[in-house]
Amino acid sequence: MELDLTGMHRLAAEQGIDPETLDAALSEALRLAYMKTSHPSKHARVELDERAGTFTIWARKEIPVEPTEDNPHPEPELSEEYDDTPRDFGRLAAATARQVIGQLFRKVEDDRIFGAFSGQKGNLVTGVVQQDASDPTNVHVAIGDVEAILPRREQVPGERYRHGERLRVYVVNVARGLKGPEIVVSRSHPELVRKLFEREVPELVSGAVSIMAIAREAGARTKIAVKANTEGVNPKGALIGPGGARVRAVMENLGSEKIDIVDWSADPSVFVASALSPAVATGVQIISEKNKTAIAFIHDSQLSLAIGKEGQNARLAAKLTGWKIGIESAEAHAKKQAAAQAAQSAQSAQSAQ
Repeated sequence: MELDLTGMHRLAAEQGIDPETLDAALSEALRLAYMKTSHPSKHARVELDERAGTFTIWARKEIPVEPTEDNPHPEPELSEEYDDTPRDFGRLAAATARQVIGQLFRKVEDDRIFGAFSGQKGNLVTGVVQQDASDPTNVHVAIGDVEAILPRREQVPGERYRHGERLRVYVVNVARGLKGPEIVVSRSHPELVRKLFEREVPELVSGAVSIMAIAREAGARTKIAVKANTEGVNPKGALIGPGGARVRAVMENLGSEKIDIVDWSADPSVFVASALSPAVATGVQIISEKNKTAIAFIHDSQLSLAIGKEGQNARLAAKLTGWKIGIESAEAHAKKQAAAQAAQSAQSAQSAQ
């Protein structure tokens, strides 16, 4: 049966597919197609002849073997090979060949995309928003000639994505899916903020400053804890930049989201106090290091600031530090302490009498 193997090999070579891979895939596909014809032999193989531009299906028949006492259920013997290529197999063979080549080409393209993006996981990339009427839940983002998915869970509440808009996204995952490589990107991931700052702050790239923790409620507020690794460097100042230029450049990519930059500390009481910024804590009491619980004392005038709208500031401070933070009035605490001290003094005086 005729088959233009030379042309197929030439096409495959242009895509970087070696002849052995093509021949193996084509032989197996033709064998499976033959098995779907009427009265196929279970014992068949495909022989390709590139020079002649033909292929042949060689089959063997099963020859029953008489059972014996020693072998009551003998395996059948196989006949000599014979040509069992169906006469009307040409059209089916051509369609099978096209399908095999298409699958191999798609695999090569999928491998290329996967290879190019597997190293992009955890990076910031820029893409263009694409509309897809058949997939209203997800936003499709074209990154070069590849389309990534921005799923609803990775979108920022209230953020609108317009067709043709350029968008910076964080690559969350690159995996092989049923329909090829699946590239998932995010606009709500806390690491998106880190990567945006790394674009603007040379001290982060050089290692003079480190971002130690990020707590984010996408679309509303982000808290970042920073520390200096080089003497004489102001870590907060490095991220804020001259006249606030650096933090402003990051915020332009985040819409209306606000950013608080605070000092990190290995001392949990200092870190907790810093994390509650812009409120100023008069002190922090560590309740349990094991359970990571603490109480911050705040002046009455700043209690609402420390808690924040709907508890957001206190919630983000807890995420940032990893501690459960209780907030109490500094004045009420001072009165409690004074009352306790007075009671203790009275008790001491009574004992002395």
